[in-house]
Amino acid sequence: MKNEWPLWEVFIRGQHGLAHRHVGSLHAPDAEMAVKNARDVYTRRNEGVSIWVVKAIDITASAPGDKEPLFDPSNAKIYRHPTFYDIPEEVGHM
Repeated sequence: MKNEWPLWEVFIRGQHGLAHRHVGSLHAPDAEMAVKNARDVYTRRNEGVSIWVVKAIDITASAPGDKEPLFDPSNAKIYRHPTFYDIPEEVGHM
């Protein structure tokens, strides 16, 4: 439909969280309105401290059928696992 507003994916960072998490989608004419609508729809109880909106059309994702070729090779490379490294206590949360 030509007259339909673009779909935006909404990510919220909670007051006690360190990362944004996907909370839903909405339609809006532009990014500014998408942020305002996301605030009204997804942060009614003051649970958010930051909002990200991304046009759904701009997201590129892997297909479930690509799981083996995309992720399996890394299992043989233990240096890619975070448990392979010691993190100094002064670094804090990562």
